Amino acid sequence: MVDGDPQRCWPTSDPLYLAYHDEEWGRPVRDDALLYERLCLEGFQSGLSWITILRKRERFREVFARFDPPAVARFGERDVQRLMGDAQIVRNRAKIEATIANARATVALQQAGESLAELLWSYAPAAAPAPATLADMPAATPESKALARELKRRGFRFVGPTTAYALMQATGIVDDHLASCFVREAVEAERRATG
Repeated sequence: MVDGDPQRCWPTSDPLYLAYHDEEWGRPVRDDALLYERLCLEGFQSGLSWITILRKRERFREVFARFDPPAVARFGERDVQRLMGDAQIVRNRAKIEATIANARATVALQQAGESLAELLWSYAPAAAPAPATLADMPAATPESKALARELKRRGFRFVGPTTAYALMQATGIVDDHLASCFVREAVEAERRATG
């Protein structure tokens, strides 16, 4: 970090990562299609660095029908084979099949008169003090463990407690921006406005 640069939650000079931190991470998301996308991308990230997923994100959007749940829910084995052959995404059969299963589970929720947003946000924990350091951020919480169990029960895949917590952080269900982070106040204001 250069003197005068704003304080962020993690060190990076990558413009894509800077934009993600400053404009997206922790901001509240309540749209089912956007939440479905984030859920799937968090699953694809498992075992990889987030910057890898950010760099491939636009291609993921292209090949997964802009993460439109009804469209992806119609994918079949031919689509799986097509995706396995695309070197511009993460070619992991289990993660690709999970993305399709997650679309079907999202559609099933909607057909039952529910929403992915309502389900995910129902696991929002009570407000907690802002973390002072990255070490203060947990990898999983009781809420993310309960959310992971419920998602699996509903047919979602690649959604363990750590992935569920990363999703909660990324979509503003929890605000883990550091106390010293320059965007924390704006994120908190957005969370209050959409709560």
